Amino acid sequence: MPYKPLPIGIDDFEKVITGGYYYVDKTWLIKELLDKKGEVNLFTRPRRFGKTLNLSMLRYFFEKPVDGISRKLLFEGMKIMDAGERYTAEMERYPVITLTLKSAKQPTWEMAYLSLMDDIACEFARHPEILQCDGVSEADKEKYIRLRDRKAEQIEYAKSLKFLSQCLETVYGEKVIILIDEYDVPLENAYYAGFYDTMIAFIRSLFESALKTNPHLEFAVITGCLRISRESIFTGLNNLEVISILNTDYEEHFGFVEEEVREMLQFYGREDKMSVMKEWYDGYRFGNAEVYNPWSVINYTKALCSNENALPTAAWSNTSSNSIVKDLISRADSGVRREIETLTSGGTIEKKVHEDITYEDIYASEENLWNFLFFTGYLRQVDMRMDGVNRYVTMMIPNNELLYIYENTIDNWFRDEVKLRDLTPLYHAMLTGDVEHFAEELGKQLLQSISYMDTQEGFYHGFLLGLMANLKEYAVKSNRESGLGRFDLCVYIQDITIPPVIIELKVAKKFKELDDASEKALRQIDEKKYDFDLEEEGYSEVICYGVGFFRKQVRVRMIRKVLEG
Repeated sequence: MPYKPLPIGIDDFEKVITGGYYYVDKTWLIKELLDKKGEVNLFTRPRRFGKTLNLSMLRYFFEKPVDGISRKLLFEGMKIMDAGERYTAEMERYPVITLTLKSAKQPTWEMAYLSLMDDIACEFARHPEILQCDGVSEADKEKYIRLRDRKAEQIEYAKSLKFLSQCLETVYGEKVIILIDEYDVPLENAYYAGFYDTMIAFIRSLFESALKTNPHLEFAVITGCLRISRESIFTGLNNLEVISILNTDYEEHFGFVEEEVREMLQFYGREDKMSVMKEWYDGYRFGNAEVYNPWSVINYTKALCSNENALPTAAWSNTSSNSIVKDLISRADSGVRREIETLTSGGTIEKKVHEDITYEDIYASEENLWNFLFFTGYLRQVDMRMDGVNRYVTMMIPNNELLYIYENTIDNWFRDEVKLRDLTPLYHAMLTGDVEHFAEELGKQLLQSISYMDTQEGFYHGFLLGLMANLKEYAVKSNRESGLGRFDLCVYIQDITIPPVIIELKVAKKFKELDDASEKALRQIDEKKYDFDLEEEGYSEVICYGVGFFRKQVRVRMIRKVLEG
């Protein structure tokens, strides 16, 4: 079987097929759309889950070729071709308007509006047949030219999709299909950039005219990451069907199901990596379907093609905004911190969920932040129950890729927090051998931290290392070889008259073993001769700490050791 390149970053269906790229067949989406006959269909899925490619596929299937060249061969061998003549008869039947709003992610309203205007004008330019049609009035042709040439008024662009629908129905004698991608990108951007009200007014006018009062509309498909409440953008749009991650309809059409991932790995001869793929990129649940992150699966498969021993990476973290995770962590009180710790240690939490939300409401409550994380893919559904009229979802972190994002966000938050804290009492106690106050200050800092995998020494090692970041005049060595092993931390200054500090840590499995853990850590410093290099450099004394951890509890033991050198 010939090799096929993997379509990383390619979201044009025609390019994927004609370019010979590997394609996971999602054409059954066409059949389901035709069967269910929703007039305006809003699909909300996490970013990078194939929404843009699916919209492109819909366009090439339904659109009457504006250039006279048929694209029917693109679907040769696809599932939809076996669905029957009822469905294949819909191929190339309708005029299609397609618009992506992702370019409106701009720092100012003026730049965002110009980007939207440019995208709308480009879509007008894609339909020159309007000017050749005798049925289109001269006045409408002049208006078409103004919109195409970016010379129309803002209100005309706000009503432009309905006008274009009218013109296209006149040309072809068929109602129009409208495809809108990334509808919420300009809204999210406008919220953070400070012009949310202006943007939402424009988008509301664009949508209302195109989707609510448009007699020229056959049906529409809209995609986004999050559902924005009806009151803010879909006012009065009674024909709207929202298909979120909680719906069982269309559940397998966005993202890859397990069999599709297995087939891809088999195609490239890497089926032995299925368990790694599952641990890192599975775990999403759309309706009743278990779904893999397609962007990450494709990236890892490509890496495996070059190197069968390639390690998995958090590819999604490099493409999707993680600011909401950072916001949750930075705003967390003690209760939210405990919930984050539960999640990062593999546990579950239960939260009330609601699909209607606005960006203005994100920070109104902790509940909204959890909802945001859930519907944007940072948490997955484990179970669901109803309590009266309210829906409660048990949720957890989906996979290792998302765990990596949480852990690194926590680490970055902790490092930033440490820079703002006055750690003078901790440093003074540590450097002078005041074990009682050193233990007290360590305990205070530990209570303010957010732990993950708190049964692992790695977390506590990073915690101690982070606390040392503000020791400006001191050097901090970590995991360095000395004597017969590697110490955890060594803090020292070039002045050999000032005793260096060696810290060794141990994690207790039970609270009652905490004292023993600190004693064992202290004993290891002496047994492994971690002070050997310090003695060679001329230091005459060293302060040694054995630190034991059990969750948020800490014990510290100390000895001052006189060196012979």
